[in-house]
Amino acid sequence: MAVDKFPIEAGHIMMFARSIGDANPIYYDEDYAKTTEPGGVVAPPTFVQASAQFDPDYFLRPKIGQEWFGSAKGPTGITPKEGGSSGGGSGGGLHAEQHYVYHKPLVAGDTLTATVKPGKSWEKEGRRGGKLMFSESVTEYRDLEGELVVTATSVGVRTERPATS
Repeated sequence: MAVDKFPIEAGHIMMFARSIGDANPIYYDEDYAKTTEPGGVVAPPTFVQASAQFDPDYFLRPKIGQEWFGSAKGPTGITPKEGGSSGGGSGGGLHAEQHYVYHKPLVAGDTLTATVKPGKSWEKEGRRGGKLMFSESVTEYRDLEGELVVTATSVGVRTERPATS
């Protein structure tokens, strides 16, 4: 995902914190937040994931007039492509891990840009689905001055074939 502008707005921070059940006043109370080290309202640790909503091509968003993989027409919700495969290999893919490194606080009023680059890839032998293929995607979030604010690393895993029981 590449996001040209990701505004960090106080109202979005408050709603995000409420949606994850975190009532810490640093996420919504400006007066309280001024007394803390960051000096203002900050975003919860996983907030940068909301940047996907600012990407018009975000692959998980349904597109008008196009079949959406989340339609659950098949057991996985993914319609196989011609040749019977849903992508690389005939197994499934999963989100395995997510890591965040904060280089400075993510504060209300910032505007970030996000760029994505590939990370490491590795393989491991699985027990039921054959080879497990892991790959990282690294997203760097920078402020308008170009300073690195957050590095998010997502790890995905695909199986060589569908798991057997």
